Amino acid sequence: MVRNKNFRYDELLKPDIMLRLYASGAFPMADENTGEINWFMPEIRTIIPLDNLNIPRSLKKFIKTNEFEIKFDSNFLSVVKSCAARETTWISDELIQAYLKLEELGHIHTVEVWKDNKLTGGLYGVSYAGAFFGESMFSTEPQTSKIALVKLLEHLREKDFLLLDVQYMTPHLKMFGATEISFTEYNQLLYLACSRKVEF
Repeated sequence: MVRNKNFRYDELLKPDIMLRLYASGAFPMADENTGEINWFMPEIRTIIPLDNLNIPRSLKKFIKTNEFEIKFDSNFLSVVKSCAARETTWISDELIQAYLKLEELGHIHTVEVWKDNKLTGGLYGVSYAGAFFGESMFSTEPQTSKIALVKLLEHLREKDFLLLDVQYMTPHLKMFGATEISFTEYNQLLYLACSRKVEF
């Protein structure tokens, strides 16, 4: 957990301070009981390498045989609220309001999967230079969060991003080639990514 005595609690949710914290390797989570938002910087981080995409063959086949519409940045509020709609969540209303301010500055992005004009899956994250910090994903139909991740991977590679940070390892992410690295190695990648002049 990050403790910074130079800032008050409310200042840590100002857009410029949030971006500075992301660029230093921290990410926010709200306590599900108290709602207090803390910033975390784990010693082990999970990334998905962008130089050698690993997309499961069965998922490629599923995408080809099903009709979905993919949208970027068309409905952030619906995506983040869908991600938060679970029994326990670290995505508080206060954090959503902070995200909305980042969205106004062009640093929050979504990948959305639509079917029959209905949002069926998606993800959102924070972008800063050549780094994308994946925050959360959801699905209301099978495979749709995975489809969103595939489209994100393809998009980041096309735009020449260097780092996709997914914070913690899950079986869902592991099938896409997610790997755990030390914070030292992560910080080196983050430095290079934040020096890269690219846009989402």
